[in-house]
Amino acid sequence: MTYHSPPAVYAAQLQLNTTDLKRSVEFYTDVVGFRVLWQDENNAELTADGKGAILSLFQPTHVIPKPGKTTGLYHFALRLPQRSDLANFAVHLVQDRIRFGAADHLVSEAIYFEDPDGNGIEVYVDTDPAAWKWDSQSVSMDTLPLDFDDLLRSKGSVDQPWTGLPEDTILGHIHLHVSSLREAERFYTAGLGFEVVMRFRDSALFLSTAKYHHHIAVNTWNGVGAPRPPKHSAGLDFFTLAIPSEDRLQEVTASLERIGASVKESPSGFAVEDPAGNTIVLAVIGS
Repeated sequence: MTYHSPPAVYAAQLQLNTTDLKRSVEFYTDVVGFRVLWQDENNAELTADGKGAILSLFQPTHVIPKPGKTTGLYHFALRLPQRSDLANFAVHLVQDRIRFGAADHLVSEAIYFEDPDGNGIEVYVDTDPAAWKWDSQSVSMDTLPLDFDDLLRSKGSVDQPWTGLPEDTILGHIHLHVSSLREAERFYTAGLGFEVVMRFRDSALFLSTAKYHHHIAVNTWNGVGAPRPPKHSAGLDFFTLAIPSEDRLQEVTASLERIGASVKESPSGFAVEDPAGNTIVLAVIGS
C-alpha cells in the first residue's frame, strides 16, 4: 500500500498568501530547494519534479501580515524519499545558517522551520512502516530528540551536497489550527472519510486514510474558539485533497452535504471550508 496514491485520500498541493512574492520565491528556491514551474507578477508555482506544482504562492492586493492566534496553517510537511536526503538537507540548513528544530516521531524523522511570512514548514522522512506500532486503530507517535549523528551516517562515505528537493519529494501532510476539535473531527471523519489514528491529550488529532501515520492533523493550540484569519492575510489560502476517482468525489461531496457543509464548484473540482474556515479543494488526482 502506498500512502500518497489511489485509493488513498491525501493532501497533494497547497497555496499560500504571501506579503512579498519575490522574497518568498527566493526563500523557497534557495533554502527549501523548489524549482519555479511558472511565475507572473502576483503568482508563482513551485515544483520538485519539474512537472507538477506542490506549492503555489499568491500575493493578494492589500495583503496584511500573518496574524497570530487564529485558525489556519500550523505547518505543511514535505516528505523526502530517502533518509540521506534529510541528512543532506540538515547540513544545507546549517551551512545557510537557517534556524530549525528537529524531532524523532517514531514514525518519521523531521526538521522544522518557518518561511519569511511565519508559515511553519516540516521536512521529513518516514521510518520503515513495518516498524510502526499500531494498537487497533491508533498508531504510536512521540516527540523525541533527533539523533543527528546517526542521521548523518546515512549519507555514507560519499559527501553529497544539497542540490535541491529530490524529484520524488511530495506534500506529506498538512497540520492545521482549528477552533474546535469536536467539530473538526466530525468534518474530517464523517465528511471527508478520514480515520483518527492518534489523539494528543485534548488538543490535537491526527487523521489518515490507508493506515498512514497522518495525512491531516488539527490542533487547538491557538485557543479553543480561535478566530479565522482575514482572507487577505498571509498564510494558508487553500490546500488540495487528492480524491482517487470521480465516483469517490461524488461520495465525498454527498457526505459533506449530509453534515451540513457548503460544497461549491471550483475550477479544479469542488471547494469546501472546514468548521474553522480552512479552505479545501477536492480534486480527482492520480486516477
